[in-house]
Amino acid sequence: MNILGIDIGGSGIKGATVDLSRGVLTAERIRIPTPQPATPDAVATVICEITRHFNWTGPVGCGLPAVVQNGVARTAANIDPGWIGTDARELLSQRTGCQVTVINDADAAGIAEMHFGAGQKRMGTILLVTVGTGLGTALFRDGVLVPNTELGHLLLNGFVAEKYASAATRQELDLTYKKWAKRFDMYLHRLQELFWPDLFIIGGGISKKHEKFFPYLTITTEVLPADLRNEAGIVGAAAAAQY
Repeated sequence: MNILGIDIGGSGIKGATVDLSRGVLTAERIRIPTPQPATPDAVATVICEITRHFNWTGPVGCGLPAVVQNGVARTAANIDPGWIGTDARELLSQRTGCQVTVINDADAAGIAEMHFGAGQKRMGTILLVTVGTGLGTALFRDGVLVPNTELGHLLLNGFVAEKYASAATRQELDLTYKKWAKRFDMYLHRLQELFWPDLFIIGGGISKKHEKFFPYLTITTEVLPADLRNEAGIVGAAAAAQY
Protein backbone atom coordinates (compact mmCIF):
# COMPACT_ATOMS: atom_id res chain seq x y z
CA MET A 1 0.00 0.00 0.00
CA ASN A 2 1.33 3.43 -0.95
CA ILE A 3 0.72 6.46 1.27
CA LEU A 4 2.01 10.01 0.95
CA GLY A 5 4.33 10.90 3.82
CA ILE A 6 5.27 14.50 4.66
CA ASP A 7 7.95 15.63 7.11
CA ILE A 8 7.47 19.22 8.32
CA GLY A 9 10.79 20.60 9.54
CA GLY A 10 12.05 23.93 10.74
CA SER A 11 13.95 24.57 7.51
CA GLY A 12 12.28 22.34 4.93
CA ILE A 13 9.06 20.43 4.25
CA LYS A 14 9.70 17.12 2.49
CA GLY A 15 7.26 14.65 0.97
CA ALA A 16 7.15 11.46 -1.08
CA THR A 17 4.94 8.45 -1.65
CA VAL A 18 5.96 5.43 0.41
CA ASP A 19 5.61 1.68 -0.18
CA LEU A 20 4.71 0.52 3.33
CA SER A 21 5.35 -3.13 2.57
CA ARG A 22 9.06 -2.28 2.29
CA GLY A 23 9.41 1.15 3.90
CA VAL A 24 10.88 2.76 0.79
CA LEU A 25 10.04 5.86 -1.23
CA THR A 26 8.31 5.10 -4.51
CA ALA A 27 9.02 8.52 -6.05
CA GLU A 28 11.71 11.14 -5.79
CA ARG A 29 11.02 13.24 -2.74
CA ILE A 30 10.12 16.90 -3.07
CA ARG A 31 11.53 19.47 -0.66
CA ILE A 32 10.14 22.98 -0.25
CA PRO A 33 11.69 25.52 2.16
CA THR A 34 9.59 25.98 5.27
CA PRO A 35 7.81 29.35 5.02
CA GLN A 36 8.88 32.00 7.49
CA PRO A 37 6.95 32.51 9.64
CA ALA A 38 5.77 28.89 9.59
CA THR A 39 2.14 29.68 10.42
CA PRO A 40 -0.56 27.00 10.10
CA ASP A 41 -1.95 28.67 6.98
CA ALA A 42 1.46 29.04 5.32
CA VAL A 43 2.48 25.45 6.05
CA ALA A 44 -0.91 24.16 4.89
CA THR A 45 -0.33 25.92 1.56
CA VAL A 46 2.95 24.03 1.13
CA ILE A 47 1.27 20.72 2.06
CA CYS A 48 -1.31 21.39 -0.66
CA GLU A 49 1.49 22.06 -3.13
CA ILE A 50 3.08 18.71 -2.29
CA THR A 51 -0.20 16.79 -2.69
CA ARG A 52 -0.74 18.46 -6.07
CA HIS A 53 2.82 17.60 -7.11
CA PHE A 54 2.01 13.91 -6.65
CA ASN A 55 -1.61 14.25 -7.90
CA TRP A 56 -2.49 12.71 -4.55
CA THR A 57 -6.02 12.09 -3.26
CA GLY A 58 -5.45 9.22 -0.81
CA PRO A 59 -4.34 9.11 2.85
CA VAL A 60 -1.56 11.47 3.96
CA GLY A 61 0.66 11.22 7.02
CA CYS A 62 2.39 14.35 8.39
CA GLY A 63 5.11 14.65 11.00
CA LEU A 64 4.90 18.00 12.81
CA PRO A 65 7.58 19.44 15.16
CA ALA A 66 5.13 19.70 18.04
CA VAL A 67 3.44 17.68 20.74
CA VAL A 68 0.37 16.31 18.95
CA GLN A 69 -2.61 14.90 20.86
CA ASN A 70 -5.47 13.50 18.80
CA GLY A 71 -4.42 15.69 15.88
CA VAL A 72 -4.18 18.90 17.93
CA ALA A 73 -0.81 20.68 18.27
CA ARG A 74 -0.04 21.49 21.91
CA THR A 75 3.41 23.03 21.42
CA ALA A 76 5.37 24.57 18.56
CA ALA A 77 9.08 23.79 18.17
CA ASN A 78 10.87 25.64 15.36
CA ILE A 79 7.51 26.61 13.83
CA ASP A 80 5.17 29.54 14.47
CA PRO A 81 3.48 29.57 17.92
CA GLY A 82 0.18 30.00 16.11
CA TRP A 83 0.14 26.19 15.83
CA ILE A 84 -0.51 25.84 19.56
CA GLY A 85 -4.13 24.73 19.99
CA THR A 86 -4.62 24.25 16.23
CA ASP A 87 -6.37 21.08 15.13
CA ALA A 88 -3.69 20.26 12.57
CA ARG A 89 -5.43 17.12 11.40
CA GLU A 90 -8.65 18.99 10.63
CA LEU A 91 -6.86 21.97 9.05
CA LEU A 92 -4.71 19.90 6.70
CA SER A 93 -7.55 17.52 5.84
CA GLN A 94 -9.79 20.43 4.89
CA ARG A 95 -7.12 22.24 2.88
CA THR A 96 -5.94 19.17 0.94
CA GLY A 97 -9.22 17.29 0.63
CA CYS A 98 -7.34 14.20 1.82
CA GLN A 99 -7.55 12.16 5.00
CA VAL A 100 -4.56 13.46 6.96
CA THR A 101 -2.95 11.93 10.05
CA VAL A 102 -0.64 14.20 12.08
CA ILE A 103 1.90 13.02 14.67
CA ASN A 104 5.06 14.37 16.31
CA ASP A 105 7.88 14.43 13.74
CA ALA A 106 10.43 12.58 15.87
CA ASP A 107 7.84 9.93 16.70
CA ALA A 108 7.35 9.48 12.96
CA ALA A 109 11.07 8.97 12.45
CA GLY A 110 11.12 6.51 15.33
CA ILE A 111 8.27 4.47 13.89
CA ALA A 112 10.16 4.20 10.60
CA GLU A 113 13.37 3.03 12.28
CA MET A 114 11.54 0.50 14.47
CA HIS A 115 9.60 -1.00 11.56
CA PHE A 116 12.14 -0.77 8.75
CA GLY A 117 15.50 0.39 10.11
CA ALA A 118 18.01 0.12 12.93
CA GLY A 119 15.39 -0.77 15.54
CA GLN A 120 13.90 -3.77 13.73
CA LYS A 121 13.40 -6.79 16.02
CA ARG A 122 15.02 -4.92 18.91
CA MET A 123 13.32 -5.11 22.30
CA GLY A 124 13.89 -3.27 25.55
CA THR A 125 14.10 0.52 25.82
CA ILE A 126 15.13 2.26 22.61
CA LEU A 127 15.57 6.00 22.24
CA LEU A 128 15.83 7.64 18.83
CA VAL A 129 17.33 11.13 18.67
CA THR A 130 16.86 13.20 15.51
CA VAL A 131 19.56 15.84 15.18
CA GLY A 132 18.77 18.81 12.96
CA THR A 133 17.33 22.27 13.54
CA GLY A 134 16.49 20.96 17.01
CA LEU A 135 16.75 17.68 18.91
CA GLY A 136 13.76 15.38 18.56
CA THR A 137 13.26 12.17 20.50
CA ALA A 138 11.14 9.05 20.18
CA LEU A 139 10.99 6.56 23.05
CA PHE A 140 10.01 2.90 22.62
CA ARG A 141 9.60 0.12 25.15
CA ASP A 142 9.47 -3.37 23.63
CA GLY A 143 8.43 -1.81 20.33
CA VAL A 144 5.63 0.32 21.79
CA LEU A 145 5.89 4.09 21.28
CA VAL A 146 5.65 6.45 24.25
CA PRO A 147 4.52 9.52 22.26
CA ASN A 148 5.53 13.17 22.53
CA THR A 149 8.59 12.83 24.75
CA GLU A 150 10.17 16.11 23.48
CA LEU A 151 13.42 15.49 25.36
CA GLY A 152 15.26 18.06 23.28
CA HIS A 153 13.85 20.62 25.70
CA LEU A 154 15.70 19.30 28.74
CA LEU A 155 18.11 21.73 30.36
CA LEU A 156 21.77 21.03 29.61
CA ASN A 157 24.62 23.16 30.94
CA GLY A 158 22.13 25.93 31.63
CA PHE A 159 20.73 25.84 28.10
CA VAL A 160 17.76 24.15 26.47
CA ALA A 161 19.44 21.03 25.07
CA GLU A 162 18.52 21.63 21.44
CA LYS A 163 19.99 25.13 21.63
CA TYR A 164 23.23 23.65 22.96
CA ALA A 165 23.73 20.40 21.04
CA SER A 166 21.73 20.45 17.80
CA ALA A 167 23.21 20.33 14.30
CA ALA A 168 21.99 23.88 13.77
CA THR A 169 24.02 25.02 16.78
CA ARG A 170 27.11 23.27 15.42
CA GLN A 171 26.76 25.18 12.17
CA GLU A 172 25.89 28.48 13.82
CA LEU A 173 28.95 28.36 16.08
CA ASP A 174 31.13 26.78 13.36
CA LEU A 175 32.13 23.96 15.70
CA THR A 176 34.26 21.07 14.51
CA TYR A 177 32.59 17.67 14.77
CA LYS A 178 34.98 16.83 17.62
CA LYS A 179 34.01 19.91 19.65
CA TRP A 180 30.32 19.50 18.90
CA ALA A 181 30.48 15.80 19.83
CA LYS A 182 31.40 16.78 23.40
CA ARG A 183 28.11 18.69 23.65
CA PHE A 184 26.09 15.90 22.07
CA ASP A 185 27.81 13.29 24.24
CA MET A 186 26.80 15.28 27.33
CA TYR A 187 23.21 15.20 26.08
CA LEU A 188 23.27 11.44 25.57
CA HIS A 189 24.68 10.97 29.08
CA ARG A 190 21.77 13.02 30.44
CA LEU A 191 19.28 10.83 28.60
CA GLN A 192 21.04 7.73 29.87
CA GLU A 193 20.78 8.95 33.46
CA LEU A 194 17.03 9.41 33.05
CA PHE A 195 15.98 6.41 30.93
CA TRP A 196 18.84 3.88 30.75
CA PRO A 197 18.02 2.81 27.18
CA ASP A 198 19.39 -0.37 25.65
CA LEU A 199 20.01 1.40 22.36
CA PHE A 200 20.34 4.94 21.02
CA ILE A 201 19.50 5.48 17.33
CA ILE A 202 20.82 8.76 15.92
CA GLY A 203 18.83 10.19 13.01
CA GLY A 204 18.47 13.41 11.08
CA GLY A 205 20.71 14.74 8.34
CA ILE A 206 23.84 14.56 10.50
CA SER A 207 23.50 10.77 10.77
CA LYS A 208 24.93 10.56 7.23
CA LYS A 209 28.20 11.79 8.72
CA HIS A 210 28.13 9.69 11.89
CA GLU A 211 31.70 8.51 11.36
CA LYS A 212 32.83 12.10 12.03
CA PHE A 213 31.49 12.22 15.60
CA PHE A 214 30.64 8.69 16.81
CA PRO A 215 34.32 8.02 17.72
CA TYR A 216 34.21 10.92 20.21
CA LEU A 217 31.13 9.67 22.10
CA THR A 218 31.89 8.19 25.52
CA ILE A 219 28.41 6.84 26.24
CA THR A 220 28.46 3.16 27.19
CA THR A 221 25.02 2.43 25.69
CA GLU A 222 25.03 1.03 22.16
CA VAL A 223 24.69 3.80 19.56
CA LEU A 224 23.68 3.21 15.93
CA PRO A 225 23.06 5.57 13.02
CA ALA A 226 19.53 5.57 11.64
CA ASP A 227 19.22 3.35 8.57
CA LEU A 228 16.65 5.54 6.84
CA ARG A 229 18.59 8.76 7.45
CA ASN A 230 16.61 11.80 6.27
CA GLU A 231 13.82 9.66 4.82
CA ALA A 232 12.74 8.33 8.22
CA GLY A 233 10.31 11.18 8.93
CA ILE A 234 8.56 10.69 5.59
CA VAL A 235 8.35 6.91 5.91
CA GLY A 236 7.17 7.03 9.54
CA ALA A 237 4.54 9.66 8.85
CA ALA A 238 3.16 7.49 6.07
CA ALA A 239 3.18 4.46 8.36
CA ALA A 240 1.28 6.39 11.05
CA ALA A 241 -1.45 7.13 8.49
CA GLN A 242 -1.78 3.42 7.79
CA TYR A 243 -2.04 2.38 11.43
